[in-house]
Amino acid sequence: MVPTTRRPPGGHEAEDIASAKERGWRDLVPIDDAYQVGEITGTEWHAAVLNVIEPAYLNGGNPRAQSGHSGDETRWREARGLLVDLLPPHGGTFLDVGCANGHLMESLTDWAAEAGTVIEPYGVEISAALADLPRTRCPQWAHRIWTANAMGWKPPRRFDAVRTGLDYVPADLCGAYVAHLLNQVVAPSGRLIIGVYNEERDQNTVQDLLRSFGHRPAGFTTADHRHPEIQYKALWLTSS
Repeated sequence: MVPTTRRPPGGHEAEDIASAKERGWRDLVPIDDAYQVGEITGTEWHAAVLNVIEPAYLNGGNPRAQSGHSGDETRWREARGLLVDLLPPHGGTFLDVGCANGHLMESLTDWAAEAGTVIEPYGVEISAALADLPRTRCPQWAHRIWTANAMGWKPPRRFDAVRTGLDYVPADLCGAYVAHLLNQVVAPSGRLIIGVYNEERDQNTVQDLLRSFGHRPAGFTTADHRHPEIQYKALWLTSS
């Protein structure tokens, strides 16, 4: 998972909120800026982001750090466990886009089982080095993990549920990215899950952005964040 946060509004309070959302946004802002002014292409944007993310994940000292999370196991579940709410009731196949070391694949499979839902996890990861981690850690799933850029990727099968973030592509490509996943990766009548993302309690920026692309969220969920003004949020769209 790429923990990108778009540039926050100005002011110390805004920076405090942005830092609570994700600590890595400062390293990625120059990359977004270079793309926006045409200094780099979309392909170069992905390569530049990967140059920041890949060593940080590979040098992580625990499974959570190798998935871009800085907290302990309790915090990990607080931040990601709400995804169980958005899985199809019947379970089925689940693809984690940007699966990193596969820890979310493992965790969500266990959390879903606790709730009585059985999922079959799959993963796709743009970094070849990161994709090798879950193949080693979870050899029973090695054949289910692909190395590819999900933007434009056509998998060998489609999935009942697909999870991604909108910050896995440059901002102006989000609409095309969502459309590609819905049309080529999510199974008919399946679910495209967006999240988890951190957002102010009183804002619906991600939902508004998706509506601007013509997509109406079919459902959403929230959980408390350690910062009182922020919530963990996730939503899902239905594939036609």
